[in-house]
Amino acid sequence: MRRFWRGSAVAAALAATLVLSAGLAPAQADPSYPSWDDVQAAKSNAAAAQAEVDRINGILTALQTAANAAGDLAVKRFAEYGQAETALQAATQKADDLATRATEASAKADELKSQSGALAEQLTRSGSSTVSVRLFLSPTAQKSDSLLYQLGALSRLGERASSLYAQASAQKNLAASLSAQATTAQKVRDQLATDAKKAYDVAVAAKQSADAQLADQKQHATTLYAQLATLKNTEASVEQKYAEGVAAQQAAEAAANSGGGADSFAPPPGMNVDPAAAQAYAAGRIGAYGWGGDQMDCLIRLWNGESGWRANAYNTSSGAYGIPQSLPASKMSTAGPDWMTNANTQINWGLDYINRAYGSPCTALGKWLARDPHWY
Repeated sequence: MRRFWRGSAVAAALAATLVLSAGLAPAQADPSYPSWDDVQAAKSNAAAAQAEVDRINGILTALQTAANAAGDLAVKRFAEYGQAETALQAATQKADDLATRATEASAKADELKSQSGALAEQLTRSGSSTVSVRLFLSPTAQKSDSLLYQLGALSRLGERASSLYAQASAQKNLAASLSAQATTAQKVRDQLATDAKKAYDVAVAAKQSADAQLADQKQHATTLYAQLATLKNTEASVEQKYAEGVAAQQAAEAAANSGGGADSFAPPPGMNVDPAAAQAYAAGRIGAYGWGGDQMDCLIRLWNGESGWRANAYNTSSGAYGIPQSLPASKMSTAGPDWMTNANTQINWGLDYINRAYGSPCTALGKWLARDPHWY
């Protein structure tokens, strides 16, 4: 198992080259890759054959490292876009709320001003006609025969008119203040909209780069696994399955994430986020591990706490991603190349991880609950 990972110096150097380059020439045309002549020559000598095996394994490791790094970067960029989109939505809501309140305050000011004007007009008329005062103050108009009562009524009428005018002025000032705040909020919203668009474009470019790295890896890996099989007298598919098993075992030996659970999201374009469908798929898969319904209950609780069963769930502090909150996210590449967007692939990886690391979802849940912050 260790032999697969020899040649780390070659792997590191090649990984750096892959990250900096847009692509690679076909394996047979690049001196960094062994040719079939190299393979045939090595077969005649055991030491040379082992060296060639180590060399090929180093190249495969570097290819996978480069593809994983590109995938992790793409997830990070989509998380940044998700945060920008959340900020934009909050700013839009604030701007809309302020504009609504400003409109309401302006309407209230107009209403109070109208009421104040009506009272002022009534007060003016009352100076020469007590009849109009009696009518305006009904049903207490029968008391208006008293001059003292009439004077008091006029005084209260004046106070009411003054109060309404003051309220109208206050509402007018509030409307002006809210309008100014709304204008500022709209400018912030517009800037955030620009930022979100830029973040989205950067994320899409990162995803395209990750896809290109993955395609490059797959192109060269096909030839390299065939060369390994020739050197070791095995089938290429066996060599590839062996490599995948080693990678999966290494993932199981490390924690899925560093704790805390998802607190944001990283939305690749065209991704379908459906927690109910994800749970249904997982329920159909647990039987392959010999687990029953009780284990599904534990799995639901575990991944509810980690991600809410959202395939685009993201932890902004650790970088953990997906339904099982894999850290780094690219660990899930061992389950399939579509790990970034496919909930089923994430679940397949997560179930395999739980089986290897804990034996069952309930055991994993027990460990998760015992840790603060929670992790498994």
